[in-house]
Amino acid sequence: MKKSGRYRTSHLIEDQFELGSRGRVLKNLLNIKRRREMDVIETEHYARALPQLIGMFAKTHRFTAKDICLIHEIWLGDIYAWAGQYRQVNISKEGFHFAAARYIPQMMVELERGILKKYTPCVFKTDEKIVTALAVVHAELMLIHPFREGNGRAGRLLAVLMAFQAGLPGLDFTDIRGEMRKAYFTAIQASAGHDYRPMESIFNAVLLKTKKKLGEGYWKS
Repeated sequence: MKKSGRYRTSHLIEDQFELGSRGRVLKNLLNIKRRREMDVIETEHYARALPQLIGMFAKTHRFTAKDICLIHEIWLGDIYAWAGQYRQVNISKEGFHFAAARYIPQMMVELERGILKKYTPCVFKTDEKIVTALAVVHAELMLIHPFREGNGRAGRLLAVLMAFQAGLPGLDFTDIRGEMRKAYFTAIQASAGHDYRPMESIFNAVLLKTKKKLGEGYWKS
């Protein structure tokens, strides 16, 4: 088992690092070697990708596995050669194993035919149903962890797009750090047993934070 960045991986493929990065930065198209610089670049590309993605998907759109790959590619395509492609390595975090790489294509098909078909387009009218849709879709996608890197943020991009379908002006994920980040990871683990309540609690907090930040006047307009 090889330790790689945030994850532990089981193969050498896709585990190439930039020379001089001390094994901290995956091989990339920009030859960036410093982790902090890469974090900034990925954040900048994330901010650029969001308005482009919002313009691509209608409020009546039913998301597919191909769409999720496209979301990942639009965000990271200028940074990593493998952006938008399913990972070829098995990965785990803190002893928790995500889906085995060989099962990812079929699991993404099943996600599309089941969870995505049920919860998208996300046109539900109540906060409770919206939160459930966001939580279940996000949790199941995180269990698969289809990409080599950037799964959480790609999942949050999808959640933001779903929220727009529900008429919500974005989502504020800034509180998912520190203790909340630990709770987030615990929520992913709980969803392996189809217990989505912890993830619903996370998304309910995100929704409340978003409303508070925007203000009730904006929210009701």
